[in-house]
Amino acid sequence: MYRLISATPSPYARKVRIALIEKGIPFETRTEVPWHADTVTPAYNPLEKLPVLITADGRGIYESRYILEWLEVMHPEPPLLPRDPMAALAARQVEVICDGICDATVLLFFERRREAPSAPWIGRQRRKIDGGLAALAANPAIGQGFGLAEICAGTVLRYLSVRYAEHPWAARHPGLAALSAGLEQRASFAATVPVPQNITEAVV
Repeated sequence: MYRLISATPSPYARKVRIALIEKGIPFETRTEVPWHADTVTPAYNPLEKLPVLITADGRGIYESRYILEWLEVMHPEPPLLPRDPMAALAARQVEVICDGICDATVLLFFERRREAPSAPWIGRQRRKIDGGLAALAANPAIGQGFGLAEICAGTVLRYLSVRYAEHPWAARHPGLAALSAGLEQRASFAATVPVPQNITEAVV
């Protein structure tokens, strides 16, 4: 059985958890705060980032995008990517956009925790989030079925409610709001609802 080192608010870890559930792959979850001194993450990922999928022989598979690629090769059924190469590339582009929004949201979250946050830095991250959301709303590859594109879009939209709750994305993009609401009713999404963790050690 696989083990997954995960963090409860992480959209990157949630993507992997959803994929494992959708593919019917048994796994156990170890929840950690990767910045805390007691984390075991460095033993499996030299970059010290979550999520990490640990195989039965103790090998760490890390970085969410690579884990999803690895799962698609090792467990091809049911597929999360379209069979058509161009449609698969379109889904990968959605993943890039969603990861960019997540990255900017994480940077924004930690910058706001600083004693003297940088207003230009915060503004840049907010612009990236807004630009990414606009690109998602205009992307025809989302909502044509269920697969990687929908997993990525759904996880980033819900993540905004955890780390950037005041953002009015649902009012600005009602199509994305409807997509998110529908996805959250799916069993794999309902089983992986993100919640904040208590960070007790200094990060910034």
